Amino acid sequence: MALSENTPLLVSRQRTPLPKFQLFILLWVQLAEPLTSQVIYPFINKLVGELPITGGDEEKIGYYAGLIESLFFVTEAFTVLQWSSLSDRVGRKPVLLVGLFGLSLSMISFGLSKSYGALVVSRCLAGLLNGNVGVIKSMMGELSDSTNIAQVMALMPVVWSTGATIGPIVGGLLANPYDQFPNTFGRFEFWRTYPYALPCFVMAFYCITSFFLALFCLKETVEPRRSGHTAATEIRHLSLREVLTPRVIIAVSNYSLLALLDISLRALQPLFYTLHIRYGGLGFSPPLVGLCLGAFGLFSGLYQATVFAPIYNRFGAKRTFVLSVTTFIPMFALFPLMNLSARHQGVNALTVAELTLQMVLYVLMDMGFSCAFIYVRSAAPSKHSLGATNGIAQTCISIVRAIGPVASTSLFSFSLQRNLLGGWLVYVVLVFVSALALLGTTYLPTEVWEVPEEGEE
Repeated sequence: MALSENTPLLVSRQRTPLPKFQLFILLWVQLAEPLTSQVIYPFINKLVGELPITGGDEEKIGYYAGLIESLFFVTEAFTVLQWSSLSDRVGRKPVLLVGLFGLSLSMISFGLSKSYGALVVSRCLAGLLNGNVGVIKSMMGELSDSTNIAQVMALMPVVWSTGATIGPIVGGLLANPYDQFPNTFGRFEFWRTYPYALPCFVMAFYCITSFFLALFCLKETVEPRRSGHTAATEIRHLSLREVLTPRVIIAVSNYSLLALLDISLRALQPLFYTLHIRYGGLGFSPPLVGLCLGAFGLFSGLYQATVFAPIYNRFGAKRTFVLSVTTFIPMFALFPLMNLSARHQGVNALTVAELTLQMVLYVLMDMGFSCAFIYVRSAAPSKHSLGATNGIAQTCISIVRAIGPVASTSLFSFSLQRNLLGGWLVYVVLVFVSALALLGTTYLPTEVWEVPEEGEE
């Protein structure tokens, strides 16, 4: 049975009550990933610029900063499918706990890193040990049904937006506490030696508390495989080839294109805000960069929490998703327009208006992720292959999120160094990719599939 795009989602039957406390724990655990990934954005370009690897050349920062931002997703791509498939067999909870441990270790290591190689190792640790995103999506799907799926899946972008709000603010405000808060931290030489340790330690502490919350309070949503003939006949786990049905490929491909454009935009934002106006940016300080990035996340989260479900119920998944992808075209076009206005008169009212418009478009774009989650969940061949399906999706997402930051920031630096299209070639390329992604949405069905029971066709 499929859910019609033209029919409100909740009119067919009464909404099933949600297990609120269990959802709260899952969302709390999910928050760890955007916090740990976004906290470095306000200071990563400054940190890389301070290392001898760039030779003091600001135009090279984009290459090295983009690689750091990509490494988590590179390493995650190698393991996330294995973690998600393992969770189908041993349970979701053990995999979540390992992921939280990995994030904690990575953050502590990143804060204590004094060389580019150490930063690389720290980010790789997070990706290798963390398969939580796919597992959490599986648990969300198992705790919901067709009557409340829009309400549940809308919460995941809200959590990401919350992390994208808090993470950059923490990273911007707590970076270099030796100079920012001399009365409190100026007495300790440690904070001068490790100027970016404090925000990393704060995020590590969050991951550790999340570990214990999940350990003691989270309930398992799948029954781990037991030995014996009876258990073997109860559940048949599908092979990778069996999971890769046409509808899974369509859903994951569209999700991947959305994620590629989103991560490219996210990687460009702090670089664009940080670089001097003459280099194609706006010349903001790290605290201001953090506040700007946080504002994007804050408004997006509020919108997702209050508006997404009614819009989804009214217009359906496909039309909402198409609108989301369309917004990337003007969002990328606004970058050179902001720099143009800043070059003439500095950052002025017009620049702020353009930045605000980009924020509004970003809020609309973020609805696409809720739709993508719903498409991927409903594309699963069976309920017992939900973990593997989300694992495949997350593997693809990890690959494009590994490519996106390093490709977009490197193309940004390459465009500046070669003065290609006035240094704005990167934006032309990304507008073209946005148009291709919009073409890809034509393959999505106008109806959302429903996950069949085991044995159903």
